Amino acid sequence: MGPQVESVIPNPEMPTEADVVIIGGGIIGTSAALFLAKRGVKVVLCEKGHIAGEQSSRNWGWVRKARRDPREIPLIVESLRLWERMNETVGDETGFRTTGTAFAVENDADVARYETWLEHARPYQIDARIISGSEFDKHVPGGGGRWKAALFCATDGRAEPQKAAPAIARAAQRAGAVILTDCAVRGLDRAGGRVAAVVTERGRIRTTTAVLAGGAWSRRFLKDLDVTLPQLKVRASVMRTAPLEGGPTAAFWFEGAAYRKRLDGGYSIANGYVNVVPIVPDSFRFAKAFWPAFMSEKKALKLRVDHRFVQEMTEAAPVPLDQVSPYEKVRVLDPPPDRQFNREALAKLTAAFPIFAKAQVVQEWAGMIDVTPDAVPVISPVDTVPGLIVATGFSGHGFGIGPGAGRLVADLATGETPIVNPHDFRLSRYSDGSNPRPIAGI
Repeated sequence: MGPQVESVIPNPEMPTEADVVIIGGGIIGTSAALFLAKRGVKVVLCEKGHIAGEQSSRNWGWVRKARRDPREIPLIVESLRLWERMNETVGDETGFRTTGTAFAVENDADVARYETWLEHARPYQIDARIISGSEFDKHVPGGGGRWKAALFCATDGRAEPQKAAPAIARAAQRAGAVILTDCAVRGLDRAGGRVAAVVTERGRIRTTTAVLAGGAWSRRFLKDLDVTLPQLKVRASVMRTAPLEGGPTAAFWFEGAAYRKRLDGGYSIANGYVNVVPIVPDSFRFAKAFWPAFMSEKKALKLRVDHRFVQEMTEAAPVPLDQVSPYEKVRVLDPPPDRQFNREALAKLTAAFPIFAKAQVVQEWAGMIDVTPDAVPVISPVDTVPGLIVATGFSGHGFGIGPGAGRLVADLATGETPIVNPHDFRLSRYSDGSNPRPIAGI
């Protein structure tokens, strides 16, 4: 069972038309709805389950610039600016606090890797640097005596995944957006090739612009439109503890464990290194595209054959828009947590920081992360379906970058100057010969 998410009371009526319809109620979709509504755009958000029901409430809650893919740095810089005033913007508590994040430097190879990343970050004046000794101990008590050093960014922060997207959704409602839950979008109607309406389980909403922010479901939705998105799913597990007095404040990652302090005084803890990759039919279809990423992270990726192979195979066939869709049959992806990996993480954490021996685990959960071959999101119009914008494939980086991504979506939907250059996020990079790959050395 996933973590309990703050509630959002949906609007009682479904409009028959809108300027923009957003498909998906996670951090990206709700942020886009907020920025569009504040511009006076008539926007409707349709969520098949509840707001932030999937990965937007199940992630670590890190809001970081440190160790970002260089292609994401401009967007995370803008996103942090939005996070820093988010509570004021939405008039609610998102849990955002500036606390800093740190990544352990285990050896000389790590030093070289992080120095390479710092070269990528330098043009953006990011305040990240390598720290050691007493300065390391100041932010991660005891860390300076255990690790060689750390990559530290003091202006990074954290927020509460179970609070943030709901708070943003409620603010969007107050700004004029219509939020519909338990309202799956089955597909699109087109006229002359362009988006003409979205078809929901409750009926049609006429629109000329649709935004697909469907997370792990995006590949399935686009396939019905004859649009190929190379996207797979990775299962990641997390646990949370009861409040723990005297623990560290800055979020910290080292090989085998990661933690961040929660607003309630407890900690979210994860393995930080191992993720499970379910083998599904698309694993073979996209094997060539994902091979470089797999080889670079093969020690951390655990391949598994489970029920998802048969499930995704049976869900693959197109379903007529007047029939029940896969999105109604599975309202929320709620995979079981990998408790062994969680326990290993807690054991490593306790060995490094004895205070965690007092930690009381109160909940564990897992989520399905939407990943792309280059681990960079797609935030892009779809050339073959005019009027459709896709925002997906955030590869585990989406929560922190979410407000900036939502702002970029709003810019693309309204034709305003984009908050950042969207070139690196274009969908066509997978078909125009660019052959995008993860950037090594960071």
